[in-house]
Amino acid sequence: MRLSLDALLVIDAIDRKGSFAAAAHELHRVPSAVTYTVQKLEEDLDVLLFDRRGHRAKLTVAGLELLSEGRHLLRAAGNLEARIKRVATGWEAELRIAYDGILPAAAMLGLAQGFYQQHAETRLRFTAEVLGGCWDAVASGRADLAIGASGEGPSGGGYQTRPLGEIDWVFAVAPSHPLATSAEPLLRTDILAHRAIVVADSSRNLPPRTTGLLSGQDTLTIADAAAKLQAQAMGLGVGYLPQCLAVAAVARGDLVIKQTEEPKISQMLFLAWRTAHRGKALKWFVDQVFVPGWLDRALRAGET
Repeated sequence: MRLSLDALLVIDAIDRKGSFAAAAHELHRVPSAVTYTVQKLEEDLDVLLFDRRGHRAKLTVAGLELLSEGRHLLRAAGNLEARIKRVATGWEAELRIAYDGILPAAAMLGLAQGFYQQHAETRLRFTAEVLGGCWDAVASGRADLAIGASGEGPSGGGYQTRPLGEIDWVFAVAPSHPLATSAEPLLRTDILAHRAIVVADSSRNLPPRTTGLLSGQDTLTIADAAAKLQAQAMGLGVGYLPQCLAVAAVARGDLVIKQTEEPKISQMLFLAWRTAHRGKALKWFVDQVFVPGWLDRALRAGET
């Protein structure tokens, strides 16, 4: 390959400093070495990169194009260098985080903002999961960390867990829905007569889960908790929602909470990660999330 990162560094320095001599000073080289690097590259590429007339070295059209694209390469190389150094000191090149869709994305972005303030070069990859999806992501290796995994984890071990707190559920319907004016508590037979809005389990390998669904009940299956709330507000069906998600919709008059004969019990959410993973980025996130009150603050981050 005729093009090298060193040659791009030289061209970048000449353009910024305005002369070969000033570039040589910045790069701690003798001027003849800078001149040789440019001349060699021009010969190899068979193009003129600098217009040497006048006191200031000016890039030709070809030189401008080379520098424009070359700076992308220099930035990428610099980022790679930094990541390699971080990995050598215990920081992961990438951390994959699965979180339950009950948690608002705003809470995850808040974590990311705090992490970036540590000047860590670890790349973050967040994925929203549903029901058993968080457990599946950790167990299968799709994620290094799961935030908000619900229910019991899969057998086989290989991961550590910490409880985050409980989620309370409410049965909610649109004000226009027939159940909105039905006597309370709603009976099993009352609910069974109406379509349920359910969220599809995002597990790929573990058996899919269902929750709050009656046997034989008609269903409308959607992708996430936000779509479930919207579908119920539109009167397309009924079902249990996390109380933290329903609060704002109830306040706006979009939903009505109804008491049921068989209420859904509170559900524990967990933090889970692979036991073999010991990187500093993972430890930072675990330390940030596993503190008193984090779950409550995270849930409020999605209130509108």
